[in-house]
Amino acid sequence: MVPLSCESQARRDHRPTCAAGAGVSLRHMSYLPGPLRPYPEWQPTCDTLHAHTQLLGKLAVKLAPPEPQLQHTALRLTARGWETAPLPAPDGAGSLVVALDLRTHEAVVEASTGPAERIPLTPNRPVGEVTREVLATVRRLGGGDVEIDPKPQEVAWTVPLDEDDEHAHYDTLQVGEYFAAATQAALILAAFRAPYRGRSTPVNAWWGSFDLAVSLFSGVPAKPPSDDFIMRNAMDSQEVAVGWWPGDARYAKAAFYAYAYPATDGFDRAVLPPDGARWESSLGEFVLDWDDVRAAPDPRAAGLEFARSAFRHACEVCQWDMALAASAQGTPPPIH
Repeated sequence: MVPLSCESQARRDHRPTCAAGAGVSLRHMSYLPGPLRPYPEWQPTCDTLHAHTQLLGKLAVKLAPPEPQLQHTALRLTARGWETAPLPAPDGAGSLVVALDLRTHEAVVEASTGPAERIPLTPNRPVGEVTREVLATVRRLGGGDVEIDPKPQEVAWTVPLDEDDEHAHYDTLQVGEYFAAATQAALILAAFRAPYRGRSTPVNAWWGSFDLAVSLFSGVPAKPPSDDFIMRNAMDSQEVAVGWWPGDARYAKAAFYAYAYPATDGFDRAVLPPDGARWESSLGEFVLDWDDVRAAPDPRAAGLEFARSAFRHACEVCQWDMALAASAQGTPPPIH
């Protein structure tokens, strides 16, 4: 996530039927999202999983063609876990996908030409060991020498990924709890961004801050908050970001969050629905705790209400084109 203070440098589908005009109603999604324990209770596993995602992100940085706002560096949360988009293979023969399968608890390297290999994440394998095996597999299946910058980003530790023997604890039950909650959060974020008629991102999985997020853009340029490489490239457009994180050292609870960039005076003074939504001054963002989402009569509707209300408020105070902003409040346009 990127709080308004810019302390962080990074930036969460239920398919309709094929009938014309068919859509998806969140009211029909009554499944209760799973609980997620506070960060201190699963920190060893959370940090290990976070470190594994950084390897995938580094490969995207190295191999993907550059996009505005550094979108090429983002990962995706899919039905099996975190994974890259298809990346150009170094030998030019096709594409590679590198994934963390959070159901089988393996790293996966797949080539469009057919070969696929799996590298176990358990039992409690060090990040450095897994990193070296994944890189060797990418080089073998991709047909070329791939070198990454192994220095971790936006985290408290500094040991290079390929030398990291500190992060080795991997509890499959805790990873399963995280994946179940993250999947439900990603579905809410996907439903929020679906009707917006302006430029928006997919539900990105950001490996620096270990969160899921969508960004909706107004089309108006913005001055980056600093000349730092990431900031001057990622924060050069007016946007509203809504996301979800599983908790970290700054804020221990899983929660949805929302911020606007650049934000105007008074942005922090709104009272947003649903119950539990609030401005968190320590983060510089609006937040809605995951526990409050789960406690709502309709959890998915509560998450969607938070995203829409935060976006509507941001557009009003930041003087967006309100006709464009209004498109995010409805349903996707009908299929003709």
